[in-house]
Amino acid sequence: MAVLKRHIQEEVKAYLRIMPVVLITGARQTGKTTLVETIVRDDGFSYFTLDDELALSSARRDPSGWLASLPKPVVIDEVQRVPEIFLPIKLEVDQNRQPGQFLLTGSANPLLLPKLGDSLAGRMGVVPMLPFSQGELRHIKEQFLPRIFGETLLLEPGGPLSREALYQMLLRGGFPVVQSLPDMHDVHRWVHSYLQTMMQRDIRDISNIEGLLDFPRLFRLLATRSGALLNTSDLSRSLGMVSMTLNRYLKLLETLFFIYLLPAWYSNLGKRLVKSPKLHLCDTALLAQLLEVDKKRLQENPSLTGQFLESFVFAELLKQKSWAPFRLELYHFRDGDYEVDFVLERTDGTLVGIEIKSAQMLQEEDLRGLKHLKNLSKGKFLRGLVLHQGTQVQPLGDELWAVPLQALWS
Repeated sequence: MAVLKRHIQEEVKAYLRIMPVVLITGARQTGKTTLVETIVRDDGFSYFTLDDELALSSARRDPSGWLASLPKPVVIDEVQRVPEIFLPIKLEVDQNRQPGQFLLTGSANPLLLPKLGDSLAGRMGVVPMLPFSQGELRHIKEQFLPRIFGETLLLEPGGPLSREALYQMLLRGGFPVVQSLPDMHDVHRWVHSYLQTMMQRDIRDISNIEGLLDFPRLFRLLATRSGALLNTSDLSRSLGMVSMTLNRYLKLLETLFFIYLLPAWYSNLGKRLVKSPKLHLCDTALLAQLLEVDKKRLQENPSLTGQFLESFVFAELLKQKSWAPFRLELYHFRDGDYEVDFVLERTDGTLVGIEIKSAQMLQEEDLRGLKHLKNLSKGKFLRGLVLHQGTQVQPLGDELWAVPLQALWS
């Protein structure tokens, strides 16, 4: 397929104008290398990848000497494979603060790896990159987040979304490679290979874990919990694994962008810290592979479709957040029997709640969580949305709205 423009491209260019080091982070195979090649094509950057064994061995043997030998400006791909290189980069940058010297990519989150993150604080711009958003696949720059925080709600409902098209989106996910695969069996083969690479190389690269045999079971169990509260005690019992080991594995998978932990929102900031996060896998194609789900199973099991849909919307919101024109944070909300799938909070405290429903018809019960959130949020609640399989944006009263799922990217 033709190279599609990534919406974070302008953000990367903006950082290159003001920061000496820019790091694009994201799971393996999200398109980081392709994006970098697009950005620096005419800017005189040299290019080196630590996926190349010669470059890798040279960088590991003498990080300072290898870095000094590289012509600048330079792209260094998969930089997490040699975390020792960050200190020499810091020393070079401290002697020359000229912006745009180093453009790095990494398949591990530096903010969760102290050796990577600490050494370049204040010197490095970090831009997250996720798989394709639905808007990117359609050549559309999504405006969903700015519109839902506008003074009035001005959303495009988009065209009808058939159940067949919905199932295809959920099963195919957003990884660039699978978009050109016509056969879903080939998608499953690619995802299987992806998970094998993660176990056999990526996990080894950033850890000294010997028990890699634990990971296939852990992957599958986490898939069953995608969209649910993280309960480490239950996971530990199910796996027969001590809590300390499990927590280490979870942190590792979070570092590799395999899982995301969505924190809880509560009006009392102290309570946010003690409430359980929700767990989401990074992409629904991985979810389908690990749960052995196909279109037939989604058709026959509405609750399974609901689980996939929630993780799908989470990923879309996370992608749009990375290029949003303002800062916001994503949360979930649970207070007793009241739940809201997503709470979006701007820096001024303004809230928008989003509920996900796979049905076309809505019930009064579907609004309970949003109404409770509004009552708790003490005037900060702007509006609540129920994303569902309808075709029209419809008011439900009291700043609550029914919104078609496809408004996310229309």
